[in-house]
Amino acid sequence: MTSPLIASALARWGLTQATCQFVAGRENQVFRVTDATGEFALRLRRPGLRSPAELRSELEWLDAMARAGLSVPRPKPSRAGNFLEAIEGTQVDLLAWRPGRPLGTSREPLRLENPEAVFFTLGQDIARLHQASDAFAPKEGFTRLRWDIEGLLGEVPLWGRFWDNPSLAPETRSLLVAFRQQARHDLTQLAGALDFGLTHADLVRENVLLDGDQLHLIDFDDGGYGFRLFDIATALFKNRKEPAYEALKSALIAGYRSKRPLDTAPLDLFLALRAVTYVGWIIPRMSEAGAPERNRRFIYEARDLCAAYLAKTPDPKRTRP
Repeated sequence: MTSPLIASALARWGLTQATCQFVAGRENQVFRVTDATGEFALRLRRPGLRSPAELRSELEWLDAMARAGLSVPRPKPSRAGNFLEAIEGTQVDLLAWRPGRPLGTSREPLRLENPEAVFFTLGQDIARLHQASDAFAPKEGFTRLRWDIEGLLGEVPLWGRFWDNPSLAPETRSLLVAFRQQARHDLTQLAGALDFGLTHADLVRENVLLDGDQLHLIDFDDGGYGFRLFDIATALFKNRKEPAYEALKSALIAGYRSKRPLDTAPLDLFLALRAVTYVGWIIPRMSEAGAPERNRRFIYEARDLCAAYLAKTPDPKRTRP
């Protein structure tokens, strides 16, 4: 039975005769809506996660990216002409449904017929997203997350104070504190030369749909202003254990560079930065099913990448853990 909230949301978009099926509910509640006019994703946005201004900005950006020719979920305006509607205190939007299957599942081997070709195409699509985002002229009041130095390494990082994860052993905590210090120094030195702009910021396997020879980029919930290399690091991070990882990395970078230039010299830094974000992200989710195992994995991966990065970047002013 459809809840009164869902029924009211469907009515706002003139979809009173549509069928509605729940599909996901981690950060937002997502429903697959089908009627004679097509298929859509109805999203009930998680209260408090993003402000209405941030949500409207995401939808404005997505609409511009779709109009630029990217295969992303295009927002559909309500009958009142709004991309975002407030219903019973819940922010709601409706997106065109993107077909296909996820590129893969975390911690499971990739099952792709031609993985290098897929990653080449993914690299091209990430570059096209960055190009189109640079050409995008947002309206006044546009606001999104900032994956800048403060957003990654400041006192209140976007995904949490990773060095304060309560599960950290003392030596691991010292390692992450040392990495934060070194990474902040290095990123400050590099920042002026790095490509910076709107990024997806969460291009994990599940957020890339494979539809024949075409890829669709979905879930821009964490998108915002950041270093473009962070998108590359995120797309690679969950694939580091793949036997063909080096070939996948080369294909992704080659695909990107076929559309726009990319300096990958600091890639190891951004892989380590991606790793520590998960150590912070898990902190408020410790009570969720499977969280202890995920937390252990996140800490192990961060410890491995941060230690390797520090070993390659000696700094006499840093106190080594």
